[in-house]
Formats: sequence, structure tokens, C-alpha cells
Amino acid sequence: MKYMRTNSLKLKRLFSLVRRTVEEEEERIIGNEDGDPIRRIKEQYIATSPRPPTWKCFSYDEITLATNAFHPDNLAGKGGYAEVYRGTMPGTGEVAVKRLTKSCTDERKERDFLMEIGTIGHVNHPNVLPLVGCCIDNGLYLIFQYSSIGTVASLLHGENWKELNWRRRHKIAIGTAKGIDYLHKGCQRRIIHRDIKSSNVLLTEDYEPMISDFGLAKWLPTQWSHHSIGPIEGTFGHLAPEYYLHGIVDEKTDVFAFGVFLLELISGKKPVDGSHLSLHSWAKPILKRGEVEEVVDGRLEGDYDGTELRQLAFAASLCIRASPAWRPTMAEVLKAMVDVEEMGNERWKLPEGEEQQDEFWGFEDLECDDDSDSFSASNSVSPQDSFSMISTTITPTTVNATNVTITTTTPTSIIPS
Repeated sequence: MKYMRTNSLKLKRLFSLVRRTVEEEEERIIGNEDGDPIRRIKEQYIATSPRPPTWKCFSYDEITLATNAFHPDNLAGKGGYAEVYRGTMPGTGEVAVKRLTKSCTDERKERDFLMEIGTIGHVNHPNVLPLVGCCIDNGLYLIFQYSSIGTVASLLHGENWKELNWRRRHKIAIGTAKGIDYLHKGCQRRIIHRDIKSSNVLLTEDYEPMISDFGLAKWLPTQWSHHSIGPIEGTFGHLAPEYYLHGIVDEKTDVFAFGVFLLELISGKKPVDGSHLSLHSWAKPILKRGEVEEVVDGRLEGDYDGTELRQLAFAASLCIRASPAWRPTMAEVLKAMVDVEEMGNERWKLPEGEEQQDEFWGFEDLECDDDSDSFSASNSVSPQDSFSMISTTITPTTVNATNVTITTTTPTSIIPS
């Protein structure tokens, strides 16, 4: 092992290009051109945590040896700007090495990559994937524990779906909720994940969920109620209306996405189907009629706990409300998932006027490649615009991103409450 040299020319060059923005909290965490960001991140961790960081800085030789020189046979996954390789390290066991692809020349992506270290380097929870270490020799690399089971998505929508019986699905739902609640309230700083979905929830050998991939995560300073950002980045079917329309990010952004995740676990359906209909648009009127059994995955053949099903479905219905003001916090979501009395709590009943306005985006007009459901859009709506999903018009625009082309048109389908 070796710890980072404080005079890294690469990092000095990288952070000399970072402009000051409203994201002052991020700048304070990762440092600037006058210092080493990796060292700065560790110093911040030590200053705010009673225990020293457990992650380490590896040499390039160590991760090359672990992955057999990044052999193609060890490629476990590939995204828009990063690749993940399986590997084995002495004393650590199986690891996953995330490498920023050499073809990526976007300095912002490099900065986001380092921000990911700063974000996950502070977390310590059984339902959040821990960082094993990093490396900035000959590139940028993050090292995590490797999950041999895979993600919730790979099981739920793959040949091994039978491994996810109701008991395990319920366990995954509770554990994931605990992990998100920790990110929102249990960390030294509030973390908004921004990309909660089944393919970002890994499973341990005993099917304990671990939230992963903090590439889109944002710090939210305590004194800020929300963060207005652009461009809009995320995953089809999981985007909260206020985020898609105005770029507004806070804890309720993750709550909405978790609601979609719950519906996916319950129904076994993908967040967006082949006709581009979103899962929450399909499920909402069914849940409103109280026909919960119509939503449950038919492959379970009735083998589920009826009370647990109603509790999860109720929690999901609260999470996917269009107005963030009427969505619960993750702590309240957890209570709704385990306390049967919450289903009769009057505080969750929408006023008549709000009920009529609780409407959703469908995604019938979206076009995207089959192998990717993520996107980065630059046609965000100004946060100063009035928030009205019925009257808002978005000019038809084609957005090009890695492995995905999106066409947004107006109007999109809106299903009333």
C-alpha cells in the first residue's frame, strides 16, 4: 500500500481547471489546486468522524495484479464513462475495480469521480457499499467489495429471478430504505444519491442490500433546503417531477425513486416497459383503487405475506406522489413499511384539492436504446418557472448521451390521482 503523494501533478492540473461554482461545499471537501484532494478528503473524514478512514490508496501495480492487467474476461460492467473489473487482492479478497475510461476527456467527469470518493469515503453503514480504496496512478480508480450475487435488477429481471422470493424481496426493501435514510440523516453530511434504482443495489451472499454507484450523488449543506442543478441526469422512470422539470434536488428526490424501486420489487416489472410506459404511472391508479394484489408479481404465485405486501404498496404510493411536500421522509417511509397502523393514519390523506393535482409523467414519448436507461439532459427548465405539470411545455429536443438518445415531446401522458 502507499498513500498519496501531496505533490501529485495530475491532481494539481485537474483541480486548477475546476471553476468556483455555487457548490462551495463540494469545493471545500475535495480541495483545490493548492493541495492533494485525496489527502484533503481523508483529513475531512478524520475531522468529522470518531474513527479513522478504512479505505486505502493502492498502487497501479497492485490493482493491475488484482485484475490480471484488466483482462477482458474480468470485465464485470461498463457504463458511460467507467468500467468495472473483478479482481482479487491479498488480505482483501474479491474486489471490484471501477476505472474511468481512457476515452473520457471531460474534466467534469474526473472531478465527479473524485467527488464520489469524497462522498462514499464518509459513509459507514451495512446497507451502503463500502469503499475499499482508490488509485490515481495511470488513471482514476475506485476499489469496492465485489458482489458475486449481483444486483437486484440482474436477479429480478434475469433467469435467476426465483432466488428473489417474497421474504428476500421484503428484506431488500427494508434494508435499502435503511441505507437511504442513513445517507439523508445519519452521515456527517446530507447525501442525495440521485440514482436509486435496482441496478444500483448490490446483494451480499445473504441477500442484504448495499446501495452503490455514487457517481451522481450530491452533498446538501445543512442550511440548504434543496439544490438546483443542471444538467438533469438520472434514469428513466425514476425521476421525480420537480427534478425533471426544474432541476430541484433534495431528499424527496431519492424518496420518489425509492417508491419506484418498491414497485419494481413488488411487481417484478421494469421501471419503463417496452411501450415506454412508466411503472409508477401504471401502478398508481391500481393502488388508488385498493387492488394491491393486481400489482404483485404473478411469478410468486400467491406466495407472499399479505400484510407485508399492503405495507410496501402503501409506502410506495406515498413515495411516488407528484408533490414533494406530500411525500414522506425516508424515516417515515420505514415506519410505513413496518407499522401496519400507519396505513390508517389520517396525516397521509391528501386534501381534495391536492388529490386532483397529484399527477404524473408517463414516458410514452421517450426513445432510448435497449441497453441503457440513463441519460444526461441539458434542456432543463428554470427553477424560477412556476411548477405546473399540466401547463409546462418543453420544446421538442433530441438529447444525445453515451449509449442513449432521448426525444422529449409535449404533452406527455399525465394520469390524474
